[in-house]
Amino acid sequence: MSAESPRRIVLLRHAKAEWSDGTDHDRPLAERGRVDAPAVGLKLAETGIAFDLALCSTAARTRETWKLAVHALPHRPKTLYEDRLYEASLGELIALLNETPDEVADLLVIGHNPGMHALADGLTGRSEGDTRTRMTRSGFPTSALAVVSFTGPWKSLELGVGTLLDFWTPKDH
Repeated sequence: MSAESPRRIVLLRHAKAEWSDGTDHDRPLAERGRVDAPAVGLKLAETGIAFDLALCSTAARTRETWKLAVHALPHRPKTLYEDRLYEASLGELIALLNETPDEVADLLVIGHNPGMHALADGLTGRSEGDTRTRMTRSGFPTSALAVVSFTGPWKSLELGVGTLLDFWTPKDH
């Protein structure tokens, strides 16, 4: 794949989690999250994107979201469970994405807020239709996903280089 080929990043916030007495990292999905996660899997399949790689936070709620969503995909991508996605800042998220191998055209990131919203907003220099307005208005709720495209090598990914192609929440279906 050429470094100038278009790339897509899908940013997915984990499904709704339980509040528990355990650590935040170990919080499982709530009942609503267990309903929404398969629906987000169907939306991922509907995009037609054949992901080359999925980066998933190691938190219980992100791993459970991915486990319930991936069944809807026609092709299961290689999945890396990444500790650095948990509580990552915008700068840390961009640095992590800059490490993506250039053979990867389409990347799925399953993470947390405020990081997923900040990354989608920060990467977006342009948007199609009302996607940015809808994302700003919704605040990137649980199970929301944003599709951002950019051109160039992963190491060149920086603020404002992307186009927000789509934004979806479970309330949209």
